[in-house]
Amino acid sequence: MSDLRITEAFLYMDYLDLVCIGLTGSGKTSLLSKLCSESPDNIVSTTGFSIKAVPFQNAILNVKELGGADNIRKYWSRYYQGSQGVIFVLDSASSEDDLEAARNELHSALQHPQLCTLPFLILANHQDKPAARSVQEIKKYFELEPLARGKRWILQPCSLDDMDALKDSFSQLINLLEEKDHEAIRM
Repeated sequence: MSDLRITEAFLYMDYLDLVCIGLTGSGKTSLLSKLCSESPDNIVSTTGFSIKAVPFQNAILNVKELGGADNIRKYWSRYYQGSQGVIFVLDSASSEDDLEAARNELHSALQHPQLCTLPFLILANHQDKPAARSVQEIKKYFELEPLARGKRWILQPCSLDDMDALKDSFSQLINLLEEKDHEAIRM
């Protein structure tokens, strides 16, 4: 393919700005790297933030991945501006304390003024681990039905071993984002 054709192809792609949050160890970096077909051998937990361009379907997902350590989470909101959607990754096999912390962070994000109207993709990661909680258990524990009423959100199980499920989750998020674009056009 010539350089001109490659340039033209990129002109017609959607560029979507997403923010990816979750506690340390939830698997944010690993999942994004897997989507980019990068080797899992060199993955290091994000300590501050990173920006990754994830080519997916007919879009480029510009993902701001924010580190999930206690001392970093208080700065998350500084990186929300300009986001069109949110990816929240949780470790579905985590301890009760970590699950409670993830619940609190998700509640805070769902209610944040810069995020509360955006579509959310909530990934219940590490479903391949024996201690993983089901999506129904997570939905109930996180009180998603009452909390997210009126919002556009998706809760999906995932693991690094199931790329089809991960890709399906991102397809659903892109569909939600495109629905919002069409709503704005109709107004």
